Amino acid sequence: MKNFADLIESITPETYATLKIAIEIGKWGDGTKLTQEQKELTMQAMIMWEMTNLPEEERTGYMGGQECKKQTQKRLSEEQAALFAPAAGTLH
Repeated sequence: MKNFADLIESITPETYATLKIAIEIGKWGDGTKLTQEQKELTMQAMIMWEMTNLPEEERTGYMGGQECKKQTQKRLSEEQAALFAPAAGTLH
């Protein structure tokens, strides 16, 4: 392997899944805890692999379509009103 990019090209979907699980739980498959350096390098490898192998909406950090703050607040207010509305037929 010449460089990091060559390493990324050699990652299979199965290896990617292993890396993703390791990041999620903070441990390798054998139970060994990831070091901070391993976490950083693994995350970089995952992100680079995702850029060429996954659609944008499936990538780490994807935030979806962004709404303006006013729209988000209105939607949240409506959801909260529905969530905390008294049940039909109650006295309070």
